[in-house]
Amino acid sequence: MAPVDKQLVVFDFDWSMADQDTDRWIFEVLAPDLRRKMKTLKDEIQWTDLVAQSLREAHARGIKREQIENALRVMPFHPAMARGVDNLKKTGRTTFLCLSNSNSVFISTILEDKKLTHIFSEVVTNPAHWEGELLTLRRRVDPSGPQHSCTVGCSPNMCKGEELEAFLARNGQEYDRIVYVGDGSNDFCPILRMREQDLVLCRSHRGLQQRIDREGKEQGLKPKIKYWAGAWEVEEIFDTL
Repeated sequence: MAPVDKQLVVFDFDWSMADQDTDRWIFEVLAPDLRRKMKTLKDEIQWTDLVAQSLREAHARGIKREQIENALRVMPFHPAMARGVDNLKKTGRTTFLCLSNSNSVFISTILEDKKLTHIFSEVVTNPAHWEGELLTLRRRVDPSGPQHSCTVGCSPNMCKGEELEAFLARNGQEYDRIVYVGDGSNDFCPILRMREQDLVLCRSHRGLQQRIDREGKEQGLKPKIKYWAGAWEVEEIFDTL
């Protein structure tokens, strides 16, 4: 694709920028029995609440902050992805936004380790903070307050479509092109709000592709779609933007 003067690149984080799922990875590394419990309970407890509950259980059994941070630092993250986003950022024509159902601590820890803290103008995700050795997590959309109005199927903690529109309104900018990099079914809502000149980089054979195949035409999906399997392919595409 031809370069443009001003573009926005929107990244999901798990399985999109990173090559794993932060929420699941932590427990697979440090407490597989808790990971198994999460798998059992995922249809009964809202996911962000379930991760918060599992973090409390991990803390109660003595899992430390350092262990969690170390697990995040060794989580798979392809060098081609780091190189691709850094090179595109250096052109000076691209703003980066992160829209993720992970949390602020997981994402910031990984970005710091990969020396990528300069990439994103904003990281929109579930808020988390350390209270001593306990990582406290809560939903971005507080369950006791006003809820988002998504009808496409976003989870209760956050509607990525509304968050994308809110970012565009906050920044008051018109972008010549928006590029969305995602993989999961919750990335379907924001790409429905994109235009014909925009581009979706969809990770193959995951929830987002399934929703595009099943609902894209019916829902009037407008942007171009390119599929990718490995980070090196995203780097190739970024080199053309």
